[in-house]
Amino acid sequence: MSNFNRFLEKAIIAAMEAGQEIMNVYEGPHEIELKIDKSPLTIADRRSHNKIMEHLKNTDIPVLSEEGKTIPYQERQNWDLFWLVDPLDGTKEFIKRNGEFTVNIALIEKGKPIMGVIYAPVMDILYFGSTWVPGRIKHHAMEAFNNLKNEDHFMDNLFASCMKMPLSIDAVNYTVVASRSHLTSETEIFIDKLRSLHGELQFISKGSSLKICLVAEGTAHVYPRLAPTMEWDTAAGQAIAESAGCTVLNYETNQEITYNKENLLNPFFVVMRK
Repeated sequence: MSNFNRFLEKAIIAAMEAGQEIMNVYEGPHEIELKIDKSPLTIADRRSHNKIMEHLKNTDIPVLSEEGKTIPYQERQNWDLFWLVDPLDGTKEFIKRNGEFTVNIALIEKGKPIMGVIYAPVMDILYFGSTWVPGRIKHHAMEAFNNLKNEDHFMDNLFASCMKMPLSIDAVNYTVVASRSHLTSETEIFIDKLRSLHGELQFISKGSSLKICLVAEGTAHVYPRLAPTMEWDTAAGQAIAESAGCTVLNYETNQEITYNKENLLNPFFVVMRK
């Protein structure tokens, strides 16, 4: 097995086991704290982070995680290869108990996401893809994971049970991932341009990185994110979307989104099927 295949296997196992940790908290009472920026933090974030670190620390590749984001730029600017992790993307969705949260693990090489794994524990959907593996989706993922994780050729068997993205979905109208009622002015302008090109539009709203995954899987045509996000919110989704035949481009420059910047805030971007 090549190193990169081994890394993909580790990331999938880490994401699935982190999802189990999250569900152990989700299904019972849990306390909520506020981070310095006043965003919510639960024990599920920490348990997920710790489980992921158990697996990734053995790869000898540095890890940048939302729960460990204080690493100085002077140190990480020299990382040619590193893991970028969001242990629980969509903490607000977790707290609202709507199930629309994910575990995100990406591998970044020279500023580009080359591999991504996203697991949605409540929905029990696994997405993964890379520059060497086409985008894949697996429903009822935990059952398959538990059946396969102790077997030889885990990745071969898991891969065989997944569906290639995009899926064959017949959308009547051009479909946009966006809220009808909570749009920035930039998003409204973008949607007006889409309407002039495609006529009547259909809208889908989801939480967390699932928004990018909807375009990757073929359920939606475009996801304009013309509002702030952080690098760990999008890296895994970008790798998966690109491996499934989508583009993820800077809204202003039309260039690819890059990672490990000194400021970890993303530019506005658009995810679109080619």
